[in-house]
Amino acid sequence: MEMKHLDKKWDLVVIGGGITGAGVLREAVRMGLKTLLVEKNDFSYGTSSRSSKLVHGGLRYLKQGRLHLTYESVRQRQRLLEEAPGLVDEISFLMPVYRKRGPGRLPLTAGLVLYDLMAGKKYHSYHDKQSITEMIPGIEPSDLSGGFRFMDAQTDDARLVLRLINESVENGGAAINYTSATRILRNDTHEVTGVALVDSENGRQMEVSTRAVINATGAWAETLHPVHESDMHLRPLRGSHLVIPADRLPLLQAVTLIHPEDGRPLFIIPWEGALILGTTDIDHGKDINTEVTATAEEANYMIECLNFYFPEARIALADCASSYAGIRPILTDKKGTLDPSKESREHVIWADKGLVTVTGGKLTTFRILAGDALTAAAPWLPGKTAVDLKAPVFAKIRLPAREKNGLSADKWRRLYGRYGKKAETMVKNAAKKDLSFIPGTHTLWAELPVVAKTEQIRHLTDLLLRRVRMGMLLKHGGKEHLERIRQLCEPVLPWDAARWEEELRMYMQYVDTALRVP
Repeated sequence: MEMKHLDKKWDLVVIGGGITGAGVLREAVRMGLKTLLVEKNDFSYGTSSRSSKLVHGGLRYLKQGRLHLTYESVRQRQRLLEEAPGLVDEISFLMPVYRKRGPGRLPLTAGLVLYDLMAGKKYHSYHDKQSITEMIPGIEPSDLSGGFRFMDAQTDDARLVLRLINESVENGGAAINYTSATRILRNDTHEVTGVALVDSENGRQMEVSTRAVINATGAWAETLHPVHESDMHLRPLRGSHLVIPADRLPLLQAVTLIHPEDGRPLFIIPWEGALILGTTDIDHGKDINTEVTATAEEANYMIECLNFYFPEARIALADCASSYAGIRPILTDKKGTLDPSKESREHVIWADKGLVTVTGGKLTTFRILAGDALTAAAPWLPGKTAVDLKAPVFAKIRLPAREKNGLSADKWRRLYGRYGKKAETMVKNAAKKDLSFIPGTHTLWAELPVVAKTEQIRHLTDLLLRRVRMGMLLKHGGKEHLERIRQLCEPVLPWDAARWEEELRMYMQYVDTALRVP
């Protein structure tokens, strides 16, 4: 969609195309509100494509006494597992227990029992040393007494955002990327009347009228709407990750690790054909409007932990395919002296005559954030329809139970999870050779031309880093596959030869700077 095709009158404008904004759009459209979402970069450009890919309850929040946050997260995790198979799926975690470091068996048992009670199902089990060494090949055996197996869930965070947006648009909503909200328009009594918009790239401007605005820009929230409480502010915390080729460490399950230096929990997780190692949790301390990248200190910190537990693997930074980093928006007091890992992940909302801001929270609880934001905006919205968070968030899809069109049931599950009903057209129109994985990923070649045609691609980075994730999974951003990608997508993207060359150049420049391993 282009700005020139937008209507000028809306019931609600949502600013921010990450998980929170996408969740608000989905619920608002279901309420019958004429809703527009605008995003200044690409959809899920920021934090929502740079998370740890976990839809989890937050086991560590139990230790901090945040029972309500954990309970909400566990219940939302369970719902998403039921409603979005193939997009949100269970992942098994292993937590080795050592005699001289980290939490012991008894406190972990208590925490995992409570975790399972919240889920309404027993997932965890304890295993002796021999079993753990068999389940985690290469784990350091010294002082190992055993370990736990428990369940959480993982997702493709960017595809979660995009499925919410795509289904919202299919049901009458509107969403446009690369469009900045530069100013909130108000009348003489300071009530919201509209939003001034500008195309982030070509400078085209327009104003739209609206009854209410929901500011869902995360760490950037205060640029539009400062926090009312004078003693509070947003504290941007950076979380960085390393992506490691799966052949460097034969892990079939996620492993929780306790860093030997400071006792912080880290993890290494199989994801999309690679391994993700993370995460850090430190003050960003830089301009949040510049590209967020991992530092050498963070990378070394993570590799040090990994090699402590897998000494024979001898994994070096040179083995990593890429790194990525995102910013968590945390509301804190002005001093901001609390340890970053102990800051609350609860979300916060403040309102001012039709402008409602929501920030904080977790990927897992996006629907609760959306519901609370819409409830806060209700006095300025038309009609009396309340938010219904009991209905399924996604359209229900019948998954094939067996092979169909040459694809296994597992591949169909994945495609339906990420693309909804669009998966059927994707497979039907694909050449047989394109129904295979791009090497080193779980992405089919056939996915590329479909998303290139239908999902508002402005740049090659949009396609290869967020619509599919090969750019972060493969060394050098999958440079060796770019010619085939061009052949697949050239017929559906309105780019001439010069534009293609420029996009290829910009893509490789981005990979070499933003995704490079420090």
